[in-house]
Amino acid sequence: MAAGAGAEGDPLVSDPLISDSMDKDLRLLFSKKEIAETVARLAREISADYADKKLVVVGVLKGAFVFLADLVRDLTIPAAIEFVRIASYGANKESCGKIQVKKDVEISLQGKDVLIVEDIVDTGLSLKFLIEHLCAHHPSSLKVCALVDKKARREVEVQVDYIGFAMADGFIVGYGIDFNEQYRALPEIFVVD
Repeated sequence: MAAGAGAEGDPLVSDPLISDSMDKDLRLLFSKKEIAETVARLAREISADYADKKLVVVGVLKGAFVFLADLVRDLTIPAAIEFVRIASYGANKESCGKIQVKKDVEISLQGKDVLIVEDIVDTGLSLKFLIEHLCAHHPSSLKVCALVDKKARREVEVQVDYIGFAMADGFIVGYGIDFNEQYRALPEIFVVD
């Protein structure tokens, strides 16, 4: 597989996990090093803010599982780990707007400090839904950590307390983020051109 340069001179991917037909469509956005440094920064901020608190980290499946795994290993404080799964994308590149809980939390969140860990915040619809859903569990606090905040397509206002990367627009894959269940295993984040 040959690596090339994108329209703006950005390197294209040359990764054995990607087929030759997709090679020309993916442009590197965030490298392994950039991701690791960002995750470490977020872990330091979260550890400082939640010292002496009963933190429950709630990862949003499936996209945030890689990010969550790296993030919690970098925390310097104890944290319980929980997962939820909501769905709104299906096989499309855009949210269909209909959101469903596919898997709910299994532990009590009442009186605990909850941190939602999300891969990407796009329209804000899914996150707004999830915040309202988890608030019904009566946590003492609820904040959001997102690896990528993409504000250009925001339809509803949501508070993102910890942001890894900000980007204007574009569809991304890798580091847990998929398109139609593909590309999650890529160790870097790419833009699909």
